[in-house]
Amino acid sequence: MKAAGLLFVLFVLYGCSGKPYAVEPDADADSLRTSELYVVSHGWHVGIAIAAEELNAVIPELEKRFTGAEYYEIGWGDEGFYQANEITIGVTLRAIVWSRGAVVHVVALPASPTEYFPVSRVVHTCLNTEEVESLARYLSNSFSRDGDGNLLELKRGLYGNSQFYDGEGRYHLLNTSNKWAAKALKSAGMDISTTFKLTADSVMGFVEENRKDCARTAAPAAPGQPLSESPSGHESLPRPAGPGASETTGRIAARGWGL
Repeated sequence: MKAAGLLFVLFVLYGCSGKPYAVEPDADADSLRTSELYVVSHGWHVGIAIAAEELNAVIPELEKRFTGAEYYEIGWGDEGFYQANEITIGVTLRAIVWSRGAVVHVVALPASPTEYFPVSRVVHTCLNTEEVESLARYLSNSFSRDGDGNLLELKRGLYGNSQFYDGEGRYHLLNTSNKWAAKALKSAGMDISTTFKLTADSVMGFVEENRKDCARTAAPAAPGQPLSESPSGHESLPRPAGPGASETTGRIAARGWGL
């Protein structure tokens, strides 16, 4: 009963402070599914990864900061915990009980997430145009901006070519990094209940069970060659794995970040 009472109090205190809010796409949209959305598990925490060109259209500042990126992996979490040089009990408790704010972590990937994180659990689904647009708006709404509409850069990120930015919302027990990811999936058109999606496993499991395949369309062929099929309608070009990808995953696991 005490536990139930505590949850009720937390809901009353924090239930309305769930920014950023999901942006639901047009339910009647039926364009082809040609854009892949990846979800990457780092143990306690998941990241959302989409093609850089999809987000550059909404947040052009990212293209200037991360020239040549193929994908962006994005995470959201407590300002103190996410950027801490050392994770202590005090830092963890402050994030859960009295967060000072949120940050967004952006990593520029030179290859697909499955290639860049070869030892991480990676799942994916496919989106149509309307779902990509609503997801991009949700991700854009996750960033705080100054009076002129510019992103607010903070510290360099945790690994690879990455950057922290000031974020919208506030972390707490009912608004975790994994719930943020669940709201991203809802913004991407997935029929997910975000209320209790507080763990990485719950988010990853949902995507695995409800993922959609990309539409198969004819890809361009060389003169005299038969047309081949491609999930996205584009030629598939080999991409090298990200430099130090294994070391990157090891650093994430060792840090144990999940807030």
